[in-house]
Amino acid sequence: MTDCTHDCSTCSQNCSERDKQSLIKPLHEGARVNKVIGVVSGKGGVGKSLVTSLLAVAMQQKGYKCAVLDADITGPSIPQAFGIHDKAMGDGTVIFPVETKTGIQLMSINLLLEDETDPVVWRGPVIGGAVQQFWTDVAWHDVDFMFVDMPPGTGDVALTVFQNLPIDGIVVVTSPQQLVEMVVSKAVKMADMMNVPVVGLVENMSYFACPDCGKKHFIYGDSKIDNFADDYGIDTAVKLPIDPNFARLCDGGKIEDANTELVQDLINKILFLSQD
Repeated sequence: MTDCTHDCSTCSQNCSERDKQSLIKPLHEGARVNKVIGVVSGKGGVGKSLVTSLLAVAMQQKGYKCAVLDADITGPSIPQAFGIHDKAMGDGTVIFPVETKTGIQLMSINLLLEDETDPVVWRGPVIGGAVQQFWTDVAWHDVDFMFVDMPPGTGDVALTVFQNLPIDGIVVVTSPQQLVEMVVSKAVKMADMMNVPVVGLVENMSYFACPDCGKKHFIYGDSKIDNFADDYGIDTAVKLPIDPNFARLCDGGKIEDANTELVQDLINKILFLSQD
């Protein structure tokens, strides 16, 4: 409809826009989340959780209230990166997120398990239901930007997030290998199918900078991320180096001490999109 206001509450028509909006799940009463950014990848092991953490930390440093919803139910790593080992509490009707030392709100399955090393052996629909509850049953408090750390691939959980959460955009994480580039294409195309804009691309482990001379060495071959971005019309591409400091900070639960300058282009793009 040419005169559609995209506000289904004021319209009696049955159209595709109404069907799409009807799938979005409401937050718990009193909760507020302004913008939701998904962080996705075509495969595991490319640093998606690192990028999610860096984006949340960088945005929090700018004075915005941030949250991370860890949707990687079978491989949660967000609490470890932030040094959080406390359990999330609830009052029978709502779950309260755990806050990091700088005030970032977190929810992860590891915050609910009796032992954080216990495996989560669930089938897809149950995992999708847990992710949905992390959105609907958590008392998210005045969140300006939520970053959703999604599991790799384009399966049940990715579909749950795209359909049930009001995703404003996604960041796609890859590494330099040609094979990874191929599977990341699937994630980009899925976002297009779901009418979700791609905020930018991140090529993790793009190069190694020699600590002595500063020269960049492309261990996995020349970077192709800029060509990939051009092919898909994505105007923001970030290259993250192989940096042992990232691993040390994540392992030590001190990701909030990381230098976030490398992701500032992405932060600027997210802020630009949020003005729309």
